[in-house]
Amino acid sequence: MKTIPLLLLTAAFALPAGESGFHAWSAAELKGFSKSLAPKVNAQKIATQPLAAVGNYNFLIAHREGSGEAEYHETQADIMVIETGGATLIYGGELVDGRTTQPHEMRAAAIRGGMEQKLAPGDVVTIPARMPHQMKLEPGKEITYFTVKVTQ
Repeated sequence: MKTIPLLLLTAAFALPAGESGFHAWSAAELKGFSKSLAPKVNAQKIATQPLAAVGNYNFLIAHREGSGEAEYHETQADIMVIETGGATLIYGGELVDGRTTQPHEMRAAAIRGGMEQKLAPGDVVTIPARMPHQMKLEPGKEITYFTVKVTQ
């Protein structure tokens, strides 16, 4: 995928005027989260750690050891950089029996009519607000990814 320039461009314009914030994470540091988060995986097979919040965007790292629920963020776009492992991302379509879990957020067991994208280390994916998406993992597999959540 040749979307890294898009990631940089998106991050540059995501910061509201008048605010500043500098954060840097090394590749080794980001890859190391797969080991530090693995013992913290919850019943939904995920562990996350917030890294920083600046203006209208939040940085976090997530580690999954199983498929996740389908998600829908009404006011947030996601930009993900895959650090380790792999998964299949289901995106688009519609949530099956979606339920509101908090304001502007929905979850569901599945997506109907979505498309698939295989994800591997180094891949970058952007998911606009209001687009259902879901990570599917094969049994015994895991994935760790760096996420920028941009609130619109």
